[in-house]
Amino acid sequence: MYAVIETGGKQLKVEKGQSIFVEKIVAEPGDEVVIDKVCLISDNQVKIGKPYIEGAKVTCKVEKQGKDKKIVIFKYKQKKGSTRRKQGHRQPYTKLLVEAIEG
Repeated sequence: MYAVIETGGKQLKVEKGQSIFVEKIVAEPGDEVVIDKVCLISDNQVKIGKPYIEGAKVTCKVEKQGKDKKIVIFKYKQKKGSTRRKQGHRQPYTKLLVEAIEG
């Protein structure tokens, strides 16, 4: 059994027992998070939502909060004296463990 959920503006295919990384959710490690934006559920038959399936939910447990590896943004224009700019960014994430799919 699997489901397609929407969280953080992205769609993810999840299965029971799977660990997933999503955009940061305000929750402490060990908390339970219920995601009700379920687009598709596949068991013996496939249910497709328009856009979401009513009454369907995916229950997850927060494993940890963290940040991705740093990416470097370097902007440079040649033959110009002072147009070098270096920035870095670390995207925050939440690691979830899928416990149950209902629908």
